[in-house]
Amino acid sequence: MPITQEFAARAAELIETGRFIHARGWAPATSGNFSARLSDGSIAITVSGKNKGALKFDDIMRVDEEGRSLDGKKPSAETLLHTSLYRRYDWIESVLHPHSPNASLVSKLFAHEVVLQDNELLKAMEGVDTHEKRVVVPIFPNDQNIARLSLKIDEYIEMHGDDIYGYIIAGHGFYTWGMSVEHALRHVEALEHLFDIEIRLHGLKSK
Repeated sequence: MPITQEFAARAAELIETGRFIHARGWAPATSGNFSARLSDGSIAITVSGKNKGALKFDDIMRVDEEGRSLDGKKPSAETLLHTSLYRRYDWIESVLHPHSPNASLVSKLFAHEVVLQDNELLKAMEGVDTHEKRVVVPIFPNDQNIARLSLKIDEYIEMHGDDIYGYIIAGHGFYTWGMSVEHALRHVEALEHLFDIEIRLHGLKSK
C-alpha cells in the first residue's frame, strides 16, 4: 500500500507523542498504543511491542475500521478499543492509551469510577468551560479478551451518554481521545494531573 503524505504526517505526530509520553513515565517498557484517523477511514496506529519513546516511521502501521492490518504488520492487541471509538464518534481523530502509574493507582483506590470536579484544569477537556463541570471517568476490570472488554465499554457509553472524556482499565492504563493528536495529548496531560490530585486527596482524607 503506497505511503501518502497524510499518513506520513500522522505517523510523525504519533512518533513525537510517543516520545513525549514515554519521557514522562506514562508508557514504560513497550506499553501503550496510539492512533490517528486518516481521511479515507483507515487508521494509523502503533505496531505491537515497540518502545514508545523510540518509535520509528516503520513502527506506525495502517488498519481498517475493523482493526484488520492493511500492510501486513502486527497491530496492538488492543486495536479494537481504538476502532470502536472511531466507529462511535465521527469527530474523533486520535486515540491515545498510556499506561501511567497514576491511572493504575486510581484504579486501586476507587472501585468503579473516579469523579473529577472543582479543578480549573477540567477546562483543558474539549467542550468544558467551567471548573464546576462534573467529569466521571469509569474504571473497567482488566480483561485479556479485548473483544469482550470493548463490548463492555461500548455498552457503558451507550447507557451513560456521550459526555465521557476517557476511561481507565484497572491496573493497566487509560484511554482518551480528541479532535486531533494534539487535542488528545492535551487530554492525556489534563487527566494525568487530575488523577494525581485525586490520589493526593485520597491520602489526606485517609489520615
